[in-house]
Amino acid sequence: MPGPSPPRSDTRDALLDAAERLFAERGLRSASLRAITGEAGANLAAVNYHFGSKQGLVEAVFRRRLEPLNRERLDRLTACETAPGGPAVECIVRAFVAPVLRMLGDRRDGGAAFARLVARSFSEPSDETRRMLQTAFREVVDRFSAALGTALPHLPRETVFWRIHFMAGAMAHTAAFGRLALAMSNGLCDPEDSERMIDELAAFLAAGHAAPAPDGGPERPSHRGEPR
Repeated sequence: MPGPSPPRSDTRDALLDAAERLFAERGLRSASLRAITGEAGANLAAVNYHFGSKQGLVEAVFRRRLEPLNRERLDRLTACETAPGGPAVECIVRAFVAPVLRMLGDRRDGGAAFARLVARSFSEPSDETRRMLQTAFREVVDRFSAALGTALPHLPRETVFWRIHFMAGAMAHTAAFGRLALAMSNGLCDPEDSERMIDELAAFLAAGHAAPAPDGGPERPSHRGEPR
């Protein structure tokens, strides 16, 4: 005779954990609900009950991690903005990339899988996931673009946004393909050393942000006081 069913909250968490792992391994499109429910020890009706649809499950997987992740980013950014002398570019960069890259070393609570999922989702999002990510990151992009504009008032506004775009891409590539660096460097660059990885990426990105705008780029007024 089968034992009692697990509490609904346990089933919901099991579905989120399984979906996170399989989405990271196979991609959002390729990880089927059948595979997810099989790994979670649940059934398809449980997905509909807790999330309404596969897209609802996708959004719940992201929301569970992104809300605390973005809070940490914004808290770190606030610390940069209130530091004596105003925000330093490398401090801003670290506030953006370090929370994600530190998740790569989180083997205990599933953070590594989610960091890979974030990276994968930037390269192969569906229309629904793209809209969801845009909404999730809107405040982060607004706050970080304003901070970088304050730190680098000589740059045109579009240059700041391009460089935020490049920063997100470098972070996502590092999260998704860190093992490639290990292989290509013959073991010299170890992605398990997350603090060294953050140091190297932050120094690289800070230099890129601080570089002059491309020759011939349009002149723009200072970012200070500009509406977003």
